[in-house]
Amino acid sequence: MIGEPAPTVVTVLHVPGDHDYVAHLVDDRDPGVVVLDDPRAPGAGWAPLPALDAAWVAANAHRFDVLHLHFGFEGRTPEQLRGLVAALRDAGRPLVLTAHDLQNPHLTDQGPYAALLDVLVPAADAVVTLTPGAAQELRRGWGVDALVVPHPHIAPLEEVGAARVPRPDGTDRVVGLHLKSLRANLVALPALRSLAAAVGTLPGARLRVDVHDEALTSAFGRHDAALVAWLRRAHDDGDVDLRVHGRFDDAELRDYLRALDVSVLAYGHGTHSGWLELCHDLGTPVLAGRVGHLSEQQPLVEVDLLDPVDVARGLRSALDGVPGAAATAAERHQQRLEVARAHRELYRRLVGAGA
Repeated sequence: MIGEPAPTVVTVLHVPGDHDYVAHLVDDRDPGVVVLDDPRAPGAGWAPLPALDAAWVAANAHRFDVLHLHFGFEGRTPEQLRGLVAALRDAGRPLVLTAHDLQNPHLTDQGPYAALLDVLVPAADAVVTLTPGAAQELRRGWGVDALVVPHPHIAPLEEVGAARVPRPDGTDRVVGLHLKSLRANLVALPALRSLAAAVGTLPGARLRVDVHDEALTSAFGRHDAALVAWLRRAHDDGDVDLRVHGRFDDAELRDYLRALDVSVLAYGHGTHSGWLELCHDLGTPVLAGRVGHLSEQQPLVEVDLLDPVDVARGLRSALDGVPGAAATAAERHQQRLEVARAHRELYRRLVGAGA
């Protein structure tokens, strides 16, 4: 129960539980937290999160001490989330919310998502976020003082800060934009036009564009016929090196990022970026629009994505190297301990273990 003495070890249910961010919130050097396995079947692919259901919580609350919600709740209604909060209160289980996204990158209309935050943020027993800027937004919007804990590493620690293979003399430097499956926050075609024009002014550089094959089929829900036509024409004209394929697994994604000299984030809205963190781990410079609080996460080059001149300026800067853009294994190793310790102390305070 909230406020009662708790066992030395706190059991935490992360929602969702199968994510690199969640996996790196604990550290063997700072014991005291046990993470409950994700209730979804391993390898089952995407499925609704059962732990967001009030009935599931009522039946399973004896298995955990704290429910820590991160993302994946945009498919719920405010009424369903109020039911979740009520079930947690009835069971005496505190709710921790990490506000990764104050603007949801998977949605165009932010109104319904804001209504969900209006339920969760005031109801949470503690709110965590990744940057001071996001904490200021939470204070302005909901009067909540959030705990700021930085995003830990995403790449395996043994790969963080590894030496990059030098590009052979005479080969082009690669500016990469991965469109994936055309997530809602992409300003894909306007950014591509600027990028192609900008890269065309940089001797010895080429623009590589990756996209998932499903996005090119007319039946796909976010299919953009004008974008597809532009990509094919630009590829045929030699302005773009177009790569169409299925989704990368984690190792393939890291190999892809290592093959780039600059990774471009064509985001039109958002708050934070795990992609930026992964690039930091691998030493790949990032160029992005002025969106959210990315600049408080890691060093990057920010530009007006719709201005080819500004994009060209930014690319030159990124290709020359961004100070601090590459993590070291020692830094990330120490940061992970600090991140784990901050979460352990929060959980223990909430369940009364420190009383």
